Amino acid sequence: MKVKGVNVKKKWGQNFIFDKNILAKIVIASGVAPEDFVLEIGTGLGTLTEELAKRVKKVVSFEIDRELYEATKEKLNIYNNVIIMNEDIMKADLNRIANEYFEGKPFKVVANLPYYITSPIIMMLLECKFVKEITVLVQKEVAERICALPGTKDYGILTVFINFKAKPKILFNLPPSVFVPPPKVDSSLVKLEILDKPLVEVKDEALFSNVVKAAFGQRRKVLSNALKTLGLPKEIIDKAFTLSNLSHQRRGETLSIEEFTALANVIYDLTKQ
Repeated sequence: MKVKGVNVKKKWGQNFIFDKNILAKIVIASGVAPEDFVLEIGTGLGTLTEELAKRVKKVVSFEIDRELYEATKEKLNIYNNVIIMNEDIMKADLNRIANEYFEGKPFKVVANLPYYITSPIIMMLLECKFVKEITVLVQKEVAERICALPGTKDYGILTVFINFKAKPKILFNLPPSVFVPPPKVDSSLVKLEILDKPLVEVKDEALFSNVVKAAFGQRRKVLSNALKTLGLPKEIIDKAFTLSNLSHQRRGETLSIEEFTALANVIYDLTKQ
């Protein structure tokens, strides 16, 4: 399929928005201001890039597709505050981008993310100290998972990891019909306000991550059994539950981030004794 003379490639999840009212709504909802630096992921045909360029200090936009990159680079040549990179965002050094193009200052992310790689991109962005806010279009069900509450079916690893470092909010939903070609799912614009420091203090972030992954890796098991994959002695796991005031019969999806943190911190202390 061709759109505006360019071949659409399904493998890169290319779905474009041309309605200027919707594009403006996305940019306004993102809260970007004239002095902001913005990173965009997936330039596409430059429709969102152009709206951003009119409202912010500088936009650096990543486009992995060489054909789209060439077509859009020429179209956006009239803007002196736009830089398009023909690179894979997952291989990019965001600290270098900030220092080289954003004066070493914090930046915001505004993007229509490719849906097949949404979670890895968001997790990567959360690791960059320069990212202060993320406003992205994602699959509606992913947005619901990001904002889910403990004990619900949507609550999972993605929920915990994102809410540990950011405050998420669904701004509005969009039907497939506003995209060309239309995806098979509804979409949501979600904003993640990066916290100045993690929601709770963990003594070992890698251990915290492993505890959460173990808990959701076997959702049907009670947490005390699921945590056996950590390879720790049973007496340490049992004692950790007691000291954390958690029932051995709890399942991972019922624990709040604070409870996961308490459990991970106690396990850390016990393994250091």
